Amino acid sequence: MEHTNYQTANVIHPVVINKVEKEATSTGSNFIQANTIQCSHAEIKEKHIIPVFTATNECLISHAELIESTTDIVADVFHGERILKPNIRVSHAVMGRTPDAIHKPVNQLEEWEKTIYYERQMFIIEIPTIQEDVGGNKLSLTIGAVKSYGLDNLYGRTQGEQHFKVFIGFQNKVCCNLCVWSDGYIGDLKVRSLEQLKVGIRSLIQGYNQYKHIEHLRELTDYSITEQDFANIIGRCRMYQHMPNEMKTNIPPLLFGDNQIGVVAKDYYKDKSFSRDKAGNINLWKLFNLFTGSNKSSYIDSFLDKSVNATNLVDQIKQGVVNRTDCWYLN
Repeated sequence: MEHTNYQTANVIHPVVINKVEKEATSTGSNFIQANTIQCSHAEIKEKHIIPVFTATNECLISHAELIESTTDIVADVFHGERILKPNIRVSHAVMGRTPDAIHKPVNQLEEWEKTIYYERQMFIIEIPTIQEDVGGNKLSLTIGAVKSYGLDNLYGRTQGEQHFKVFIGFQNKVCCNLCVWSDGYIGDLKVRSLEQLKVGIRSLIQGYNQYKHIEHLRELTDYSITEQDFANIIGRCRMYQHMPNEMKTNIPPLLFGDNQIGVVAKDYYKDKSFSRDKAGNINLWKLFNLFTGSNKSSYIDSFLDKSVNATNLVDQIKQGVVNRTDCWYLN
C-alpha cells in the first residue's frame, strides 16, 4: 500500500488538508459502458433542468448536488490524499423545449430553447494515493453513487422519499473494473432532504474497512478452479435464468443475464489479463474480474447491484472449492 496513515473504520487523518484536483479526472471512462455518455459536472449544473415532485413542485435533489455533496465529504474524510475530480456517466435523456418554442420545427430550435436532463447518472471519485496490490493488479480506493429518478415517485400526493445507491470500494487499474462488496454499499439510501443524504454518504464511508475488503479480495488468489469447474459454473449460470421461481428458493441469486455470461465464457479464453492458464485452470480473483468486466454492459441503475452480486457469487464458489456441497453453481 502506498499510503498507511488512513483508517476508515477508525479514522486517523494527517494534518495536511487536500483539495480535489480540478484537471485530473478519475480514470477509467469505461468503468461502465451500456448506453451511457460522459458528462461534465459544469454541464450538469449549468444546463440540465431539475425534476420536481408533481404535486408540490418541490425540486428533487439534483445530480449536481449529489456530486458536490459526495465530493465535499470525500475531501473532508480523506484529508491529505490526492483526490481526482468525478468521472460522470449519464443515460436516458429527457428532452424538452421552452414554451415560446412550442411550435418551432426541431431543426429551427435555438440552443436556449432546448431543455434536457438525464434520468440516470453514475459517477466515481478516485483516490490514487490509497492503493493496494491484489494478484499483481493495482487497485485504487474509489467512491461513487448512482441516481435514477425512475426510482422516485414523482406523482404522489405528497413529497416522497428519494432513492440513491452509494458505494466505496476499489477500482482495478488494469481494467477499470470496480470491486464492490456489501459492506461498502448501500443499495437503497432513502432520504427526504440533502442533509439526510450527506449523513448517509458520510456514515458509509466512515464505516468502511478497506483492509478487511482487501484481505477478502486477496484470498481469492489462493483458490483455483479447473476447466471442468468453469464449464459447470457457466452451465449453471445459464440454467438459473430459466429455472422456475420455486426451484431458485435455496440458490444464491444471480443477476447476470445470458449475454453477460457469454462474455465471461469468451474472456475465459481471450482476456489478456484474466484468462485461464495453459492447463485450463483459473484462480478466483481472475474469475471475479471476468464477471465484473462483463458487468460494464449493465445499465446504470443495476450496475452496482450486479457488482455486489459478482462478489457474492465468487464467494459461493470459493466455499464450493473447499466443500463441493456448499455451492450449487459448482456442484
